[in-house]
Amino acid sequence: MTKKVKILIISVAMLSGIAAVTVHNDKLFEISKNLEIFISVYKELNTNFADDLDPSTLMRTAIDAMTHSLDPYTNFVSESQVESYWINEDEKYQGIGAKVSKIENKLRVIEPYEGGPALKAGIKAGDEIISVDGINIEGKKLEEINAILRGIPGTTVKLGIKQSGKDITEDKTLTRGEVNIPNVPYSGFVSDDVGYISLTVFTQNAGANITKALKDLKAQNPNMAGVILDLRQNGGGLLHEAVNICNIFIPNGEIVVTTKSKVKERDQTFKTLAPPTDLDIPLAILIDKRSASASEIVSGVIQDLDRGVLIGQRSFGKGLVQNTKDLPYNARLKLTTSKYYIPSGRCIQGVAYENGEPKDIPDSQRSKFKTKNGRIVMDGGGVAPDIKLPGKNILPVTQALLDQYVIFEYANKYCQGKDSISKVGIFQFTDYNDFLTFVKNRNFKYESEAEKHLLKAKEALEKTNDKELGSEIAKLQQKIILSKAEELQMAKEQIIDEIEKEIITRYYFQKGKVQQTLDDDAEVKEAISVLKDTNKYKKLLLGK
Repeated sequence: MTKKVKILIISVAMLSGIAAVTVHNDKLFEISKNLEIFISVYKELNTNFADDLDPSTLMRTAIDAMTHSLDPYTNFVSESQVESYWINEDEKYQGIGAKVSKIENKLRVIEPYEGGPALKAGIKAGDEIISVDGINIEGKKLEEINAILRGIPGTTVKLGIKQSGKDITEDKTLTRGEVNIPNVPYSGFVSDDVGYISLTVFTQNAGANITKALKDLKAQNPNMAGVILDLRQNGGGLLHEAVNICNIFIPNGEIVVTTKSKVKERDQTFKTLAPPTDLDIPLAILIDKRSASASEIVSGVIQDLDRGVLIGQRSFGKGLVQNTKDLPYNARLKLTTSKYYIPSGRCIQGVAYENGEPKDIPDSQRSKFKTKNGRIVMDGGGVAPDIKLPGKNILPVTQALLDQYVIFEYANKYCQGKDSISKVGIFQFTDYNDFLTFVKNRNFKYESEAEKHLLKAKEALEKTNDKELGSEIAKLQQKIILSKAEELQMAKEQIIDEIEKEIITRYYFQKGKVQQTLDDDAEVKEAISVLKDTNKYKKLLLGK
């Protein structure tokens, strides 16, 4: 190397170093400048704004605006919120063993968990909690009540309970316990030789539970044509369980997911660490728009390695890793620190948001990657299925009945005095007219799309004082009222399905609820068809 070349290299290195220092200093200056501007604005508003301001509220508004501009998962948690924000990483529900919610300002039991303290004490869905340890909970926020209900296993809590359909309040003393909500509520055969496993959440032992379910199915039928893993409506959970589940179907030592962050030293690669359970059994995974995070890692890895076929709709698109940082005065910041990348190199995270959720973008704006067999897959948000099917379309009137807990309340009425019902698969709800009478008596308020548009037109016409048009609008309103009754008839089949699920859950819990939906499930039927057609299955994985 000549002297001139050495001098040139040293010069380039020095210039690069100077450029890096300059960029760093420029950024520090921008941070310092903007902090000074922010503090000045904050002080001026507090000092000179016409009305009295709450400094804490003002600052919280500023912090929330800052974090919300980044992504929906980066959040500031104040000292007062820390207790209710607490997450038990073991995913064991420590408390009364029941899902509760506020309905018309009353705290109602939505679902007592199988084997939990609430169920053992005779508490049922629909019951109202009036007091906790003698304290009236009227007017308290749900997060405050949940913080009281949770506690150390083995401790007791006294609940004032008003049973559904009764006026008297009865005290019930419960012993808090660790309630393991099953992550695999149901597994079984959906045809003579196709197995089915439902996974609802990636909690501890999810991988072990799926392994056990698969082995049990194979023991019942050693000549299985394939297995369906249902990840629909599964919002994710523990990353290591996603790796464990992939390891059931792919070899030891395979890269499952890599996390990449701004700080390169924090990048991590997660591989399978154990011998697989079954490398050969044909596999179909069901996903939908609510399949997120760990669900997307499992489905994306299986797709990238051409190990199975994905069926359903594009998944949610959450490929971010969050960590919690302690802040002064016992506050915390939950912030996104890295992103998930699966074997093909793509990131499953959505790149655009709308109303706090990932927004679907056209394929032309997505980057292309290749699976192990050379199939084209894309990033930019979620995992696209190999076989796309239309998702279940919940009609607006059905959704309104669910949102307003009308179906829930009807199930409470229906189940009163019934200690049991027919088995799952045999039970059928047949008294739809009784349900319609119940809806009518509750003054169910449902605003159809046509009604919303008509209301806007009415508001605009009121300014013109046109009596003739006003009369026409009144006639249209009457027609819409009649059409609402027709909508309840049009949605009859769908509403009955929801009523049956609600009733069955009261007697057969989550296992029964899952089992009830399988017979008429279009995606399960498609999966059965694909798994039984060996040629079609292989062609899909080869991209032919």
